Amino acid sequence: MARIRPAQFVHVVYRTRRFDEMTRWYETVFDARVQYANPVLAFLTYDDEHHRIALINLSVVQPEATEADRRGAVGVDHVAYTYGSIEDLFENYAQLKEKGIVPYWCVHHGVTMSMYYADPDGNQMELQVDAFTSSEAANAYMHGPGFSANAIGVEYDPDAILAQLRARTPGAAFLTRKTDLPASPIRGSLAA
Repeated sequence: MARIRPAQFVHVVYRTRRFDEMTRWYETVFDARVQYANPVLAFLTYDDEHHRIALINLSVVQPEATEADRRGAVGVDHVAYTYGSIEDLFENYAQLKEKGIVPYWCVHHGVTMSMYYADPDGNQMELQVDAFTSSEAANAYMHGPGFSANAIGVEYDPDAILAQLRARTPGAAFLTRKTDLPASPIRGSLAA
């Protein structure tokens, strides 16, 4: 089977201790608008995508960090790439797993179904598929009560979903996030 490639680059996430200042800066420089914000997270966009920039407020997530921790914690958290279909995302997962490359976190954010990987240097990337067929529907979801109640998402087992996809369960069956599951903790660089 040929390698499966992302359809497009979609967003970047930054860790910051200057949350309000960073939000204003991206609003000004990119003429971006805030799609959703709470004390920990802000999602901004400058086009019809649900978000192109996200900010994580380390002052809330890691308030007792030492000065040394603070210097190394800010910066790029991860970059994201989207796939053309849920089938492509999961077949790519299977191909990478055969090569010994597995995600460290699989989470359904509501707007995306995502797998997070780290390269050999520890740079993090999100491989995802959009959960909605239109930007309007994704944007409406981000403004709704489900996202507000759980902006992180719920974890899932990629092998279980891959097996169901290969058994011909339609991919659309997995794109709606389950609301009865507890929110996942933030993983990766912010897990500490």
